[in-house]
Amino acid sequence: MNEHYPFVNPPLPYAYNALEPFIDTKTMCLHHDRHLQTYVDNLNETLKGWDDLQDWSLEKLILNADCLPEVIRQSIKNNGGGVYNHIFYFNGMSDLRSRNNAGMLFSAILDDFGSIDSFFQEFKDKALSVFGSGYAWLVLDRNHGLKLVTSANQDTPIVKNLCPIATIDVWEHAYYLKHYNQRAAYIEDWFQVVDWCYANKLYRNYISGCE
Repeated sequence: MNEHYPFVNPPLPYAYNALEPFIDTKTMCLHHDRHLQTYVDNLNETLKGWDDLQDWSLEKLILNADCLPEVIRQSIKNNGGGVYNHIFYFNGMSDLRSRNNAGMLFSAILDDFGSIDSFFQEFKDKALSVFGSGYAWLVLDRNHGLKLVTSANQDTPIVKNLCPIATIDVWEHAYYLKHYNQRAAYIEDWFQVVDWCYANKLYRNYISGCE
């Protein structure tokens, strides 16, 4: 991912078919190559001609969207969020066996949710609770506690001073080809490919940055 304009669509960190049978190949191709690419293209088009914003990072654009000129404000929120959320989602999955090594994060989940079973059930319930399009997130709050939150459309938790650890995209384009309208089945499959090793790395970075 380019640090600033013009942004590019980074390649997936695995093959398109790597997450089969849980996430199907065609969905991965369409989701990454078309949906994410559209957000990237729209973000670049929005920033065209705004020279003073073209050296801003993606996070800086998102965090300061409300201060931007009204004519581009909503597009930055929608398309900048779409780029950020999709890249985070794709990077948070893996076909590597090491993906289940949650390290410090595992202990933190037990402390904050009581058990792995209750954590997964709460995460599933959060993802199911999203009305329409959006995401469910595992985040670290300002008190270093883990919590589950949802966001609508392409909103991001970083604007609420929350540090994202893991996310599931519950827009229908993320699962409809394989699961049709059965979001619960998609969530169960997503649990099979979450890269908890990567999530733990993010968790450790956030914790060390707060100390």
